[in-house]
Amino acid sequence: MSEAAGTLRAVAHNVRAARLRAGLSMEELSRRAQVSKGALVGLEKAQGNPNLNTLVRLADTLGISVSTLMQGAPEGRVRVVALDTIAPLWTGPRGSQAWLMLTTSGPAPVEVWRWSLEPEDEYTSHPHQPGVVETVSVTSGRMTLLVDGREQVVEAGQTATFDADVAHAYRGAGHASCTLIMTVHLPPGSAN
Repeated sequence: MSEAAGTLRAVAHNVRAARLRAGLSMEELSRRAQVSKGALVGLEKAQGNPNLNTLVRLADTLGISVSTLMQGAPEGRVRVVALDTIAPLWTGPRGSQAWLMLTTSGPAPVEVWRWSLEPEDEYTSHPHQPGVVETVSVTSGRMTLLVDGREQVVEAGQTATFDADVAHAYRGAGHASCTLIMTVHLPPGSAN
């Protein structure tokens, strides 16, 4: 089985299990997450190719992390994840990419992402559940962070943080690629 097929099977299992734990019908999860029932049915059958926005909406609605939706059985005490073993969850029209590296365990999980943003490529995110905080650390180049309609340039060597329960976006700025590490701090009690 390919890595992508294995991940899709894990997502299918984890979405269904979380939906049942939450006591939600497919119709209710579809309505709350703003994901079509057809897409949800396909996803629970390990069919289709859900995009990052769909996974984020489902995770937020179910009160779990995106990587919890994607992870298989636990691997052991120490997890080491290599970038070349992970498929990007988002690719922009100009070649930008975002990879979910891992999610920490514990009462307040943290997702760790790697991003590469090309100039003028933009990823727009809907507001997350209350209590979610995002932090971006630019390692090269520069980006424009848009939070609740306001723009903030963040350059190499700078870190920005914000409450992510409002509309927000990341845009490559300048003339060169921007690389960054993003962490998504989930509120205490988020299933993991």
